[in-house]
Amino acid sequence: MPFSSVKTLSHMFKSFFELMKPRVMSLVIFTALVGMVIAPTQPDFLNASLSLFFVAIGAGAAGALNMWYDAEIDGIMTRTCLRPIPLGKIKNNHALVFGTVLSFISVAGLYFFSNFLSALILAITILFYIFIYTIWLKRSTPQNIVIGGAAGAFPPVIGWTISTNTIGIEPIILFLIIFLWTPSHFWALSLYKNEDYKKAKIPMLSVVSGEEVTKKNILFYSIILWPFTLAPYFLNFSSYSNFAFVVIFGFFYIFLSFKLLITKTKSASNKIARTIFVYSIFYLFFIFSTILIDNYFFI
Repeated sequence: MPFSSVKTLSHMFKSFFELMKPRVMSLVIFTALVGMVIAPTQPDFLNASLSLFFVAIGAGAAGALNMWYDAEIDGIMTRTCLRPIPLGKIKNNHALVFGTVLSFISVAGLYFFSNFLSALILAITILFYIFIYTIWLKRSTPQNIVIGGAAGAFPPVIGWTISTNTIGIEPIILFLIIFLWTPSHFWALSLYKNEDYKKAKIPMLSVVSGEEVTKKNILFYSIILWPFTLAPYFLNFSSYSNFAFVVIFGFFYIFLSFKLLITKTKSASNKIARTIFVYSIFYLFFIFSTILIDNYFFI
């Protein structure tokens, strides 16, 4: 095969991989793994690995379908204009076929290597993300990210069901942590990317209700998130290391949110909002990391 053909093929695979939102996929794999590890029983290594692979494929399928439906607004927003479809690397109908095929493969694969309950929740997650969030809520309500955030909160539940074929209080707590974390995370982004959302006519809270209301809601969600991050310790599926972390870093997250609320100048607010957005990613990662470490080494 000529070098130019190999290079073209490589670019094509890279574009389709980008279509699957690899950063989101990595978070899905990680949170699903935590749900799997904290369960009282675990599948064998091969089934666990293949199950997580198909969960990742399902996340990638949802990402591809999201990019297919949002292709027009992705091209308008500076945050998303470099995605494969706006750049013309992938045709819109190809993304639709790709995402649809991957959806069926992921659900069927998870059913084969795990169980029906896991496959059912994965299917519900994909359908919820596409039809409830992407197609309906995103363009119709400023609460889009609150309700739609449920789709991103399902992976630890899927991980738990892969191990147990049941649902317990532990994965529900992990679900609620991600669910309550999502609004403050994305509303912080919307504050300093507000013009993007205005141009794309997406009714984010910052666009519909303004900066002050958005700041108050960010603080509100950072506060109600905190007790749920403490719950794993009190429910005995994390130890002192996780508890100490969430106490300190949770307090700092609330502090940042309060600082954002009382900051009045636009440039300073945008700077703090960006800090909250970035910090929130590490905050969630370390919450789940310490739970994973606790269960792997100490509990």
